[in-house]
Amino acid sequence: MGKHYLITGGAGFIGSNYVNRLLQRGETVTIFDNLSRAGAVRNIRWLKEVYGEKGVDLVLGDVRETEQVARAAKQADVIVHLAAQVAVTTSVTHPREDFEVNALGTFNTLEAARLSGRNPLFLYASTNKVYGGMDDVAIVEEPTRYRYADFPDGISESQPLDFHSPYGCSKGAGDQYVRDYARIYGMPTVVFRQSCIYGPRQYGIEDQGWVAWFVIAALTGKRISIYGDGKQVRDILFVEDLLNAYDAAIENPSVSSGQVYNIGGGAKNVLSVWTEFQPILERLIGKPLDVSWGDWRPGDQKVYVSDIRKASRDLKWAPKVSVEEGIEKLFRWVQQGVKPS
Repeated sequence: MGKHYLITGGAGFIGSNYVNRLLQRGETVTIFDNLSRAGAVRNIRWLKEVYGEKGVDLVLGDVRETEQVARAAKQADVIVHLAAQVAVTTSVTHPREDFEVNALGTFNTLEAARLSGRNPLFLYASTNKVYGGMDDVAIVEEPTRYRYADFPDGISESQPLDFHSPYGCSKGAGDQYVRDYARIYGMPTVVFRQSCIYGPRQYGIEDQGWVAWFVIAALTGKRISIYGDGKQVRDILFVEDLLNAYDAAIENPSVSSGQVYNIGGGAKNVLSVWTEFQPILERLIGKPLDVSWGDWRPGDQKVYVSDIRKASRDLKWAPKVSVEEGIEKLFRWVQQGVKPS
């Protein structure tokens, strides 16, 4: 017998990719989503085209509604909690909505898991933003990028938490609740502090999903805005590699339960947001790109790279898709005629 998965935010970028993988291998999956995100309706349409109307179990619901989540969680053996408000900029403009979706929504989903009586494994998609600006970490400037002076492998899970921005606070509150439910209630919970995830079915916009946004903008003739000097560095992880990590954590609950993992491309899969991305993108598109430059954005980290050695050690996991290969896969998907909303 396969497991019954509940994927909150299952119509989103990461969620729809994971639902596709789970259905491919014959698992029972319930998608819980309010379809508010750009691309969500298209992702559900895609899943229904592949698996048929009856092959896709969609519960239209909102994680802010306690009873709706509780009903959806009753039969779940695994809950992957992806539903979220995902943009720092939106959190600053609408902090209450951000809190209710991210902090309260995560609490509601945790309680639904606890009260279901099934003790499901609970995987939470957190964020590297829980570490804040990390202003005390020394940075070195190189010709095309910044790098850490003292952390060649990136930032580990022992980095002090410093919630910065309403988004950092709301996601961080969820992060700590999920971690503590393992300690207090003995629930098998796992926290993934995710770095930049990218890949097909990502309908990126300027303030969220920047890798996809640059590709979409390049292919649709929109101007790309760069804030700062373009040398900011991020570790980027192709979505299929992320899903391999999800599978590894779910398959090994005796190892992963109660743990927090930094998950990203790691030190081998880093990219400066423009000085190193630009030549890759211009090679793929075959012409120079239209770019505008703006001031640094408040709190923008010059470098964020995940130290993924704990996940590699515990879960026997490592990224397989290189930066150039992953960007090309995303580029080909966008090129197939997918247009942003």
